[in-house]
Amino acid sequence: MSTLACRALDVTIAGKQIVRGLNLMLEPGQRLAILGRNGVGKTTLLHTLAGLLPPDAGAVELDGLSYAALGPRGAALLRGLLPQHQGDAFTASVLETVLVGRHPHLARWDWESAADERLAHEALAAVGLAGLAARSIHTLSGGERQRVALATLLVQRPRLYLLDEPLAHLDLKHQIAALELFSRQAGAAQATLVMVLHDVNLAARYSDQVLLLHGEGEHELGASAAVLDADRLSRLYGYPLRVIEQDGQRWFVPELPA
Repeated sequence: MSTLACRALDVTIAGKQIVRGLNLMLEPGQRLAILGRNGVGKTTLLHTLAGLLPPDAGAVELDGLSYAALGPRGAALLRGLLPQHQGDAFTASVLETVLVGRHPHLARWDWESAADERLAHEALAAVGLAGLAARSIHTLSGGERQRVALATLLVQRPRLYLLDEPLAHLDLKHQIAALELFSRQAGAAQATLVMVLHDVNLAARYSDQVLLLHGEGEHELGASAAVLDADRLSRLYGYPLRVIEQDGQRWFVPELPA
């Protein structure tokens, strides 16, 4: 059974069509990158896949069940969403913030256990923040706060990760570390990844499938190696790109103005 399935999905926002007739099936361990220009609707589509926005037509299912059938708690046990922006209205420690990811696994009146705290510390170590558990969330840099958000998602332990610009605020080292970390989740834990990315080369390296959003409902979906080429990407971004091949790897670079 597919972890995530979309059937004849139509999504619009403010009269603008994001996708029309999207059919998508992702199995455990698969990684999908969503690419497109700014404002084309990548976040809106991701929120629809997360069950936060209703589609105009079609269906979204997790493990064969609709969000209505799963309910909020059942959905939270299956899918986790990393939003673009992190809101910290109240003071909390880094550890307390990460422990929020355990809430779907707790009964109504339960407190986090020692086992939950151990998972939170392990997640902080995995994103390179082992020494910051006691720090106030308001004292972190943008990159550190993003890694806390990734750790919070890790302790939730969903089967489907929906990541909206997971590399925002991260330097190159931590971008690669984050993609390696979640790719290991896809491999070892058989999780399914859906990622909104802006770096075409990282998308090519860390995805099995890609979804290109062209606007006006037009989209292209397929294996990364087949769909990612210079012509398609040039049309996607409205700017000419060329491909460089070396040692069996492909790299897409923008053409410089004459």
